[in-house]
Amino acid sequence: MSSSLISLIELAKEPSSEKRRELLREVTSIFMTHPEEIAEAEMALYDSVMSQLSSDMESIVRAEIANQIASARVAPLGLLRRLASDEIEVAEPILTRSKALTESDLMHVVETKGQEHLRAVSRREDVPESVSGVIVRRGDDDTLHTLLSNEGARLSRASNEEVVQRAQANPALHEVVVNRKDLPADLMNDMYFVVESKLRERIIAENAKLDPTLVEQAISKSRDKVAVAYGSFPDDYEQISKDVGLLRQNNKLTPQLLAKYMRDPNPTYFLCALSQMAEIDFLTAKHLCEKKEIDALAIACKAAGLDKALFLTYAMIMLSDQQNAMGKAAEYGQLYTDLPRDTALRTIRFWRMRRVGGHAA
Repeated sequence: MSSSLISLIELAKEPSSEKRRELLREVTSIFMTHPEEIAEAEMALYDSVMSQLSSDMESIVRAEIANQIASARVAPLGLLRRLASDEIEVAEPILTRSKALTESDLMHVVETKGQEHLRAVSRREDVPESVSGVIVRRGDDDTLHTLLSNEGARLSRASNEEVVQRAQANPALHEVVVNRKDLPADLMNDMYFVVESKLRERIIAENAKLDPTLVEQAISKSRDKVAVAYGSFPDDYEQISKDVGLLRQNNKLTPQLLAKYMRDPNPTYFLCALSQMAEIDFLTAKHLCEKKEIDALAIACKAAGLDKALFLTYAMIMLSDQQNAMGKAAEYGQLYTDLPRDTALRTIRFWRMRRVGGHAA
C-alpha cells in the first residue's frame, strides 16, 4: 500500500483536530508530488476524505490547501468545486489559477456567487465567452473593469454590445473599453461621442488602420443596432430637410451655401445642410454642434470635402464665447490638416449607422 494511502487512512481515523490538520497538510503535499499518476480509485478516495475533513477545518487551513492544489492540472474535483465556492479567501487561488476547473464549474460559480468570486474568475488566464457573458450580465462596474482589463477574457458580440452600452454611462469604464484589442470597430466608434480627447484620438488612429473590407464587415454587423438619440428633432426639421434635399439633388448645396447657413438665426438650416453633405444623421450633427464637439465637426467637414477655411469659420463661431478662441481654432486647424480624408470617411461611415427610432424612422 502506498504511503499516501496509509496517510489518508490515518487521516480518516484520527480523532484529534490538531493531528488531523497536520495529516491533511501532509496528504495534500503527498498528493501534489505526483497528482497525474494517481489511479482513479485512489483519486476518488482522496476526494472523499479530503472534501469531508477540509470542511471541518478553519478557513486558514482550507486556504492553505486551496493555494497548494490550485496549480495542479489534475485534482480531486469534488474538493476543488467545494473550495471554489468557499469564502473568497479560500476560493480565490482556485478561481484565478486552477486549470482543473471546467467551463461548467466556472459557470456555476459566476451564476451563484457574489462580486468577489466574479472578479477572481475575471482574472483567469483564459475566460471563455460563456463565462464572460454571465460576468457582464451580473457583474458590477468594478467587476466589469476587472474582466475588461484581462485580454484573456473572450467576449461575444452580444456581450461587447452590453459592455459599450454600460460604458457610455460610466466614464470609469471608457479607457478600458476603448483599449480592448478585440472590441468590434463599430462599437468602438459608438464610444466616440462620450470619451475624452485622448481616447478619441485612439479611435481615429484605429479607424486609420482598418482596410475597407473590415469596415464593411463591421458595418454589416451593426446595421440592425439602434443607437441612442441625441435629443429630439425641431418642429421645422421635416420641411427644411426636404428643402435642403432638393437643393442637393439640383447640385445647389455647396460649401458657400453651408457658410451662409452658418450665420442663419435658425440653426436647423445649417444642421440639415451639414448632415446631408457629410451624410450623417441629423441628431448626430445636432449633438456635435450643440456640444461644441469641434474635433468631431472636423471629421464631418473633412469627410464632406469642405476646405479648411470653411471649417475654421464655423470653429471660430463655436468658440466665440471662450477665452483664447484664436489659439484653440489654430489647434483644430492643425488637426484638420493632419486628418487624412480616408480616415474621416471611415469614421463617418460608422456614424451613419447611428440610427434612431420614432420620428427619425
